[in-house]
Amino acid sequence: MKYLIKINSVNSINEVPEYWTTADYIELLAKYDYPDAEKAPKDTLKELLLMAITDAEPNEAAAILLDYKLSDKLNEGQIQQISNDMLLDKISEEYSDISLHATLFHINQLLYKAFNGKFPNTKATLINCSISAEEKNTDTELTKEAVLVLLNTGLSDSNLIKRLFTDKISGKEPFPDAENIVWDLQSNDGINFKLLSSEYWISEEDFISHEFESVFEPEMNQH
Repeated sequence: MKYLIKINSVNSINEVPEYWTTADYIELLAKYDYPDAEKAPKDTLKELLLMAITDAEPNEAAAILLDYKLSDKLNEGQIQQISNDMLLDKISEEYSDISLHATLFHINQLLYKAFNGKFPNTKATLINCSISAEEKNTDTELTKEAVLVLLNTGLSDSNLIKRLFTDKISGKEPFPDAENIVWDLQSNDGINFKLLSSEYWISEEDFISHEFESVFEPEMNQH
């Protein structure tokens, strides 16, 4: 099925403010030994947490966050290893399991902000685009996989996704990794989309066109 894609904006961002919730701040403050966080005004919780984080050594502060968010995915040894590696490398881009990249990004950026740049700065990419089917009355719901395949036409050949997943992003093979490359995909109307990914995977420089036609055949990608 043929679609028209318009890229309205591509922004590089340092953090996703809505990722951490009030409940997260309160629980984390307790883990950093800050008493009675639930009594503090809500709008002060983030600043309180950033200060509380810096009372710990950077690698210990990282380990607390990693344990809080990823203890179901990582063992103690892995958490210790990553908490040390995060000070030197962009782990949210380099870690072998890409399903953890999004969470590692959010953790890294909280540490980057708290420690004023002691951790490497990593960036996410927020893409606003419209995707409209040439055939009207189509009710195909666009998944993360479908959107990446559709964006393929507008991306430069040097784009990392195109180089690592050539047959998948071109729609020739199923693309399960799309679920982890695209961190978040939102649309209220099925036409206008907000896509969040890592700048490592896709950036403004990767787009060679901001308006193009592309094809996605759902049945080809269902295996």
